[in-house]
Amino acid sequence: MNDIFRRLDIAASGLTAHRQWMDLIAGNIANAETTRTPEGGPFRRQLAVFMEMQDADGQPRGVKVAQQIGDDSELRKVYNPQHPDADAQGYVSYPNVDVVMEMVDLIAANRAYEANATVIEAAKSSAQRTIGILQA
Repeated sequence: MNDIFRRLDIAASGLTAHRQWMDLIAGNIANAETTRTPEGGPFRRQLAVFMEMQDADGQPRGVKVAQQIGDDSELRKVYNPQHPDADAQGYVSYPNVDVVMEMVDLIAANRAYEANATVIEAAKSSAQRTIGILQA
């Protein structure tokens, strides 16, 4: 029975981590055209850094988003001298967010989320069968 709970814990951590990743992707897409942030300058794409969690015995206990970091890749430059955020040459710096790539990442995150949900359903079914056998 402990093995079933271990599987549930690992899958649940995956659900949480992949949900956080999907939220991060949604934020990237929502800010794909944000040229001015409170910190100054255009929005920068955010990335999730995943980390394996281990128990005291060094056994895998799941995964988590260890940190959220900004993508330092180059910003998009668009010539638009009338834009309020244009530089002296008339170029506006736009976020380094590629919406198509974000959608690809979103599909990957969603599939990983679904895989963890499937593991939880399988563990639940296994636990129910085990309880049924013990009651018989």
